[in-house]
Amino acid sequence: MSSSWRRTLGNARSFVNNSLGGLRGGTNLASWVVAGTLAYFLWIKPSQDLKREQQEKSALSVTSDSYRYVETRKPVPDPQVTGLIYGNKNKDESISADD
Repeated sequence: MSSSWRRTLGNARSFVNNSLGGLRGGTNLASWVVAGTLAYFLWIKPSQDLKREQQEKSALSVTSDSYRYVETRKPVPDPQVTGLIYGNKNKDESISADD
């Protein structure tokens, strides 16, 4: 009876050791700590900092000028200036007023 749970525990421990790369003891733990630390400082922390910075920047821009006008589409050009309607194309208004 006692050998059954020992065998189960041994199998579980051997499965965990094999799945973690086959290293044993302190070497295994140290390598995982180093890998985790490097991953955190090279990938996770910079992306979190960038996301936080973007949120702060967007919050600052919203609060700094809440009544700011934002152009959402291009203005429609005057059809007479662009030549779509014929007539007084590109004439100076000051010259036409003197005539």
